[in-house]
Amino acid sequence: MKLNELLGVEFPIIQGGMANVATGTFAAAVSNAGALGLIGSGGMDADSLRKEIQTARAATDKPFGVNLMLMNPHIEDLAKVVVEEEVQVVTTGAGNPGKYVPTWKEAGIKVFPVVAAPILAKRLERYGIDGVIAEGTESGGHVGEMTTMALVPQVVDAVSVPVIAAGGIADGRQMAAAFALGACGVQVGTCLLASAECPIHDNYKQAVIKAGANDTTVTGRTGGAPVRVLKNKMAREYLRMEKQNLPLEEMEKLTLGSLRRAVFDGDVDTGSFMAGQVAGMVKEVRPLRAIFEDLMNGCQTVVKGLTV
Repeated sequence: MKLNELLGVEFPIIQGGMANVATGTFAAAVSNAGALGLIGSGGMDADSLRKEIQTARAATDKPFGVNLMLMNPHIEDLAKVVVEEEVQVVTTGAGNPGKYVPTWKEAGIKVFPVVAAPILAKRLERYGIDGVIAEGTESGGHVGEMTTMALVPQVVDAVSVPVIAAGGIADGRQMAAAFALGACGVQVGTCLLASAECPIHDNYKQAVIKAGANDTTVTGRTGGAPVRVLKNKMAREYLRMEKQNLPLEEMEKLTLGSLRRAVFDGDVDTGSFMAGQVAGMVKEVRPLRAIFEDLMNGCQTVVKGLTV
């Protein structure tokens, strides 16, 4: 079954749940454009998440979902809010959602954990999840170690539930590759940062558009929380501090509030501009609908032109 059939949307595409970026308004815009929009709850408490869900519901009659970061200190309350607000889809990251899945499933919520390794996907399948999002290290934000090309087929082989490919997908060629690896659909994020509807500061959009093939780096490996961002003054300073084995607390002072500075202030020096390696393929600001149609048309063209 293709992802769009499973979710009741037009395209087999999920929008990544990017913290501070994926608001209720943006999630609704994505859903109205034919994909599945997600509200990114990173940094939210229960009241703010509830507000964003209600904002999305007022702006679309299409399905949308919520991404829950399990390391969020408010996760217990957030897990209840998605039930109370009758959210249709939940994706999870940064942990094991097993304790919450029975309650979510009882409420009729479709659950798709994000995984960075086949062993975690296999462990989560026993909880009755609806599928897994296999996200490779090419993605922006928090990353694992395996590449999408290596990760997706191994996850497909490890589980019997549907697998969605994520990380390093920005055009039809990569989408076709995801299907060839056994995925039923894709999750995209970086290419949507340059959408007309994306609420980030224009400096953020321009940084993505101007990025070259080698303009991302991964910070935080020494602390066990690697994050892929665009190279800038803050990222280079963090990497320098890591090489010097400075205390984690000192490095965290550098990054405190950095994502918000990127998203809302467009601070090109001290902001954390999370983006994947496909940033080098994003060349212009376009409407969401155009991005999704190009992904689909490009994928179909590639598939038709394959010779074996």
